[in-house]
This record gives sequence, structure tokens and C-alpha cells, in this order.
Amino acid sequence: MSRVWAAIVMAGIGTFAMRASFLAAAHRLAIVPPWVQRLLRQIPPAALASIVVPALLRPEGRIDVTQARLYAGLLAALVAWRTHNTILTLAVGMAALLAIRAL
Repeated sequence: MSRVWAAIVMAGIGTFAMRASFLAAAHRLAIVPPWVQRLLRQIPPAALASIVVPALLRPEGRIDVTQARLYAGLLAALVAWRTHNTILTLAVGMAALLAIRAL
């Protein structure tokens, strides 16, 4: 067997072992302390912010506060915060981006 196939088989065994370990330990993970629940609730917003903020502030690899994306994103964030409506947030953000670029 070549080294490539050995690496593929080992990666498959490792992936299976990681997934199986969660099934084996599921009964212990059913009860999560409240402080862990509070921490886990912060992961999705942090992951989303780590993707969105650099795209708004550094679209070309350097900080640029004069570009249309930043202002459209800020307006969309304000709409999302005030209304909690995803469709309205997307519509306002896209309309603002098109309007700012047209100016």
C-alpha cells in the first residue's frame, strides 16, 4: 500500500474514532452546566463576526473606511438589531450598497 493510501485510511480511522467517541460519551454530555451553556451560546455570533468584520473593514487586504460595503453593513446591522427581521436586513443592506455605489 502506498503512503497516500495509508494516510487516507488513517484519516478515515481517526475521523471515525472522533465521531464514535461522541456517541460513546453522549450520556455524559446530556447534562451541561449552565456556565457551559452560556459559553456555547457565544460561539455562533463570534464565528460570524470573525467572517463578516474583516470583509467589511479589509476587503482588499488593508483597512478602508471609505468603501460602500462598510456603510451598507453598518446600516444592515442597525436594521437587524432594531427589527430582528432577516429579510428586511438583507433588503436594506443590499439596497444601501447599490445606492451608495451609484452615488
